[in-house]
Amino acid sequence: MDYVLSILPILLKGLKLSLTVYGIVIILIFPLAILAAVGKVSGPLIIKRILDLYTWIWRGTPLLLQLFFIYFGLPYFGINLPPLAAVIIAFTLNVAAYETEIIRAGIESIDKGQYEAAKALGMTYVQTMRRIIIPQTIRRVLPATCNEAILTFKDTALVAAIGMGDLLRSAKEVVTSDFKITAFFVAFVFYLIISSILLQVFTRLEKKYSIYE
Repeated sequence: MDYVLSILPILLKGLKLSLTVYGIVIILIFPLAILAAVGKVSGPLIIKRILDLYTWIWRGTPLLLQLFFIYFGLPYFGINLPPLAAVIIAFTLNVAAYETEIIRAGIESIDKGQYEAAKALGMTYVQTMRRIIIPQTIRRVLPATCNEAILTFKDTALVAAIGMGDLLRSAKEVVTSDFKITAFFVAFVFYLIISSILLQVFTRLEKKYSIYE
């Protein structure tokens, strides 16, 4: 127990970085994904084609490769980004691409009669989406979004590939230094706790939005 307490500050520092990356990414992806999904459903043809290309590229290539391209590849074009900025951009664009398709499918699952009813009531398209379609869509996509949210947190371990001291990298450094695998078990518990918290949050959201079913 004393050994666990002695390595805890190092692991908590790594956990702080992981949570920082995760928190920023989560804040950014949902507005981006909702706008992109609406654009794919009802935007002009050129916008739809651009968004199709975006989701095709970012869902069709590994996140780690995307991170390498942004951090190591962009400097060849004169664009130098600090590690945190590169991570935020790579993760946001990657996860938002998946979430865009999830939300798009949710929007398209709403009965077309609801659009017609809203129009008959004098609602604009924006009002219809904001008051009727999006709330129902959120309820329908929550299970898939929950899975993406948990996977995204676990994927923060990839930031170690560009030298950032996340939770997993911190644990690995402790194990390498002390020749004890205890740090891996502690990191395991941290990942499990955060994933469980996320699961509870989305379970509560599902109950909250169940009124739209």
